[in-house]
Amino acid sequence: MESDSEVSHEFRFFRVYKDGRVHLFMPPAEKFPPSDDPTTGVRSKDVHISPDTGVSARIFLPKTPSPTQKLPLLFYVHGGGFSMLSAFARPYIDCLNSIVSEANIIAVSVEYGLFPDRPIPACYEDSWAALQWVASHASGDGPEPWLNDYADFNRVFIAGDSAGGNISHTLAVRVGSIGLTGVRVVGVVLVHPYFGGTDDDKMWLYMCPTNGGLEDPRMKPAAEDLARLGCEKVLVFVAEKDHLREVGWNYYEELKKSGWKGTVEIVENHGEEHCFHLHDLSYEKSVDLIKQIASFINRE
Repeated sequence: MESDSEVSHEFRFFRVYKDGRVHLFMPPAEKFPPSDDPTTGVRSKDVHISPDTGVSARIFLPKTPSPTQKLPLLFYVHGGGFSMLSAFARPYIDCLNSIVSEANIIAVSVEYGLFPDRPIPACYEDSWAALQWVASHASGDGPEPWLNDYADFNRVFIAGDSAGGNISHTLAVRVGSIGLTGVRVVGVVLVHPYFGGTDDDKMWLYMCPTNGGLEDPRMKPAAEDLARLGCEKVLVFVAEKDHLREVGWNYYEELKKSGWKGTVEIVENHGEEHCFHLHDLSYEKSVDLIKQIASFINRE
């Protein structure tokens, strides 16, 4: 029938037909199994966190972890407009291998539910569940030996790019609001984060049926949320040619004005597009970005 092809909504990443079907413009991400990385020597394994929701994660361990000196832990949230990509996709595998090797840390990269199969707020709830699962190892008796043996829960960092940057912010707000037992979240890294204030607002509102409108604090961070971020420092990256550049700068300025007691810094990637580093990690500016994240994590 002709009505089957009638479009009711068209957004940056997908089209919605009047019969309710959703067509994503990008095909599903190819997912790769965990393996030892031949370039960096970083090892990885997958863990299942919630059989009910399908939340899982990939854990990355550097080549020669010390049995006596615990490592900082990075909790990473991938991007993809809340509807695409995967922690198990090649760009994120390569990116985490690079960060783990450069910083000599352990990392947990969460695989959260995506629209349309699991509309927002699944991404937030899944990521929070995964972070709580990570925290369950703080006493050294959790279900995953790598976290028990190697992670320093007094040096935990949360990071994400694009939509993952947005989710990382909400995680830091929750940590500051209700705490995370046994864990000290030192810092948060937001790479080209996705917040409200662009043409993508309507797309986010559609993906989140229970939204609070344009003032929803998950899309437009509220001053009171910024003031209680549960970390000591924040690093924000923006890219000059990214349509999200302005909202990233705005986040930085609003955080400075909020009364939050931590320190925030911002790095602008001049001449670059959104999440450019994921396309070529050997590119000079990509290497610099990875080094800056590693320095941020290891800086006392």
